[in-house]
Amino acid sequence: MLIRPPIPYDRSKILHLLKTRQIFNDREIQVAMDVFDDALSQTREHDYLVYCALGDEENLIGYICYGPNTMTASNYDIYWIAVDKQCGQQGIGSKLLSFAESEIALKGGGNVYIETSSTEPYEPARSFYKKHGYEIASVVKNFYRPGDNKLILMKEITTGDIQNNDVE
Repeated sequence: MLIRPPIPYDRSKILHLLKTRQIFNDREIQVAMDVFDDALSQTREHDYLVYCALGDEENLIGYICYGPNTMTASNYDIYWIAVDKQCGQQGIGSKLLSFAESEIALKGGGNVYIETSSTEPYEPARSFYKKHGYEIASVVKNFYRPGDNKLILMKEITTGDIQNNDVE
C-alpha cells in the first residue's frame, strides 16, 4: 500500500468511496468533498491535510483528512477517514491513522481529536478509534439530531508515535 498526497483525479474516487460506504448521508458527503476541494486548493499546509491510500494498480482504497486546530498551540483534528468497503478489515484504516499520527508527532505532537456520532451505524468507527487508543473526552447530547450525540474522542500524540511512513 502506498500513501500519497491527493491529485485532482482522486476527487471522483473519494466521492464514490464515501457513497458506497452507505454510512454517510448526503450532507456529510458534500462536506467531505468541500473539505477535499479546500485541501487541493491550498498553497500551504494550513487547514486540511489529505492523504490517499493506493492499493494494487494504484486504485484508491482509502483516505484520511486531518489538520491543525488553529485555535490551539499544537492540537489536531481528524476530519475524515474512510476505506473502500471491499477492502475492510485489511489494516488500511489503521495504516492511514498511524500515518497521520506520525506526521502530527513530527510536527511536535499534541492532542488529536475526532468527532463522531453516537448512533449505531458509527459503532464500527468508535470501536476502531478506541482500539487505537482514543478515549471519549466529551459527549454533546442531541447534537446532530434528537437522540444522536456528538462524541469527541481524544488521544495524546508524542514523538514516540513517529513511524516510518511510505509516502510518494
